[in-house]
Amino acid sequence: LHYAIQEHRLETAQLLLEHGADPFAKSHYGDDALQTACLKGAYHIFDYLKKRINYSAERLADAHELFGSTLIDDLNVTRGAILHWRLAHQIRLREAEYIPKKPTIEPRAAYGYATEFTTIPELDNIAADMDAMRVQSLLIYERILGIEHRDTLFRLMFRGASYADAHRFQRCIDLWLLALQVRVQKYSILYSDTCLAAQAIVRLMLDLTDGCDEMMPVELYEGSVPRFEDVYAVFNILTANIAVARQLITIRPVHRKQQENFDRVMKCLTHLMYLMLATAKTEPDRNAIYRSVYTLVHSKVCSAITNDTLLHLSVSRLNVIKSGYFSDESTSLRVVFPSLKVAKLLLDCGADVNAKNESKSTPLLVAAAMPYNYDRDVIYTLLEYGAHLDEPNRHDDRPLNLLRNNPITDIPTLNYLPLKCLCSTVIVRFGIPYRNQIPRTLEEFVQRHEP
Repeated sequence: LHYAIQEHRLETAQLLLEHGADPFAKSHYGDDALQTACLKGAYHIFDYLKKRINYSAERLADAHELFGSTLIDDLNVTRGAILHWRLAHQIRLREAEYIPKKPTIEPRAAYGYATEFTTIPELDNIAADMDAMRVQSLLIYERILGIEHRDTLFRLMFRGASYADAHRFQRCIDLWLLALQVRVQKYSILYSDTCLAAQAIVRLMLDLTDGCDEMMPVELYEGSVPRFEDVYAVFNILTANIAVARQLITIRPVHRKQQENFDRVMKCLTHLMYLMLATAKTEPDRNAIYRSVYTLVHSKVCSAITNDTLLHLSVSRLNVIKSGYFSDESTSLRVVFPSLKVAKLLLDCGADVNAKNESKSTPLLVAAAMPYNYDRDVIYTLLEYGAHLDEPNRHDDRPLNLLRNNPITDIPTLNYLPLKCLCSTVIVRFGIPYRNQIPRTLEEFVQRHEP
């Protein structure tokens, strides 16, 4: 029956109902036949169900309100939406007392603290304002379907994208932030739609911060959005249970898609650090950044597939944000890494400067390995914080050799090459036995110099 309604097959729906199909059976998302007809805009089936089944006045009013919202959101039929909302209001007035709209939804900042209409004059005022009508539809969806319903979340994202197209970026961020918060709470950061929402909002904030939105002159919005509190809120939402999520993707069976989603969130977090540093204006803001990043660093999370730490990501030019809400041609990708400020923030918060990823590469090796990753200030900072020049990866590549072969570098590598590192390299190169022959505290140090 649900499938027949989704495909607007009136005759099929009639046949199924005549042969005992349950019109009150609910789908996984909690939609029965009437609600499905409203969400899909299947008017003929909607009208048939009203005539065939004795629904309560409250249920019919909700149905007309929901159908009107679908008309305005999916079909852009504003007149039809107002007619259905007006009919719903008349149904609520038929009883001895006005049938209240339940449950009551607290005003949200994301909706501009708007409330649903309860009188005809209020409805008439809304009918003259297209934006107010669209906000009404969001309020109706949340009240009838619930904020966690798939269609409610989809429309929050869609309406946010419409605001972005109209250069109303703060309204877009408000709606996307709400959708992201709900998705993280209900599905976790491993869910694909959660990951998509995170990428979309970070990508938008990044474009606005860098003044790179081609559709709009930078002077029209520079300094207004994104706000620090919004960037900080996204960061805290994504990191709230990140350590638990990292543990979950180690439990067999391991799903590749969930691993990829986690890694995309890790990239989002590094970009959010960049954004927080760019938008922080006061000392309390900067202290809040330090506390949040410190907590994240000491949770020791790393990417699922390559085991890259946040510091690895902060020194790699390949760390970019892609989003299905934007074109992803190479010319439109915002490249902010390698970033000295983000790398230094992580190091100041206690990030391990010699942490190794799956290929046993340290952040210094990543920074020195490819010409496009080379940033003199970043490499200097890593060395000043104790990065080892001669720790090899699995392929026996060493930062020392890579920097010496780089024609544009002028870093005095000898200044950062202590005698103990040279000794460890010689021990490893010539296979000199050292286990149980040197202090235990040195064994691990020598072992780090093995490929």
